[in-house]
Amino acid sequence: MRERGDLWCAHEPFMYDYYVHRGVARMPHFEVQPDHPVRYEDIRDMLVARAEDEPVFFKDMAYYVMPRILSDPEFIQRLTHVFLIRSPVASILSYYKLDPGVTAEEVGVEAQWQLYEALSGMGADPVVIEAEAVQSDAHGVMSALWQRIGLPFRAEAFEWQEAVPEDWEQVGNWHGEASNSTGIRPIDSGETARKEREFEVLRQSVPQLGAFLEQHEPCYRRLKAVALPGG
Repeated sequence: MRERGDLWCAHEPFMYDYYVHRGVARMPHFEVQPDHPVRYEDIRDMLVARAEDEPVFFKDMAYYVMPRILSDPEFIQRLTHVFLIRSPVASILSYYKLDPGVTAEEVGVEAQWQLYEALSGMGADPVVIEAEAVQSDAHGVMSALWQRIGLPFRAEAFEWQEAVPEDWEQVGNWHGEASNSTGIRPIDSGETARKEREFEVLRQSVPQLGAFLEQHEPCYRRLKAVALPGG
């Protein structure tokens, strides 16, 4: 979305409300920027003010803003809502490697489903895409997404031209692979099976990971059922 060149992008601005202002949990490898707003209202106002001048895209985690955002209908109605989902086996495994203290809420899929369900009940038209589908067919899935949300196709967006985004520096360790890439890496045929085997081995010594999977898997399945076709 950054490489499109027609959007001002922000990386997880509401993490400051969750981790800094409210201190719900601790995120390792997070270098807090002193000039970044930390309260939900101030972060929201920053994004809204920026959107007065140019189109804004920001990526965030649903659990940062749930359920607070549900009592902010004016902001909700200004947003175009897109949900990116990933197999919870893969996401839990990846998160645990970076933060062994990950909480059930931070896995995030349950909050995604709760927000999706609430938006649908409000008459919004949220869109869901799968990370694995984007990896398998980036052009196809992103073309379908852009058409759905009213953005023109940009072929140049699929190869990274700019340097690593400045706002990634605050959470640099979380994006090592992406920072060293030049585009979306296609998923290989054995990757899913390898991650499943690795997860099964790990959950024997870290049983809470199995509990996380049981909690979030049903929500993932519901979101997957309404995802844009692809892959």
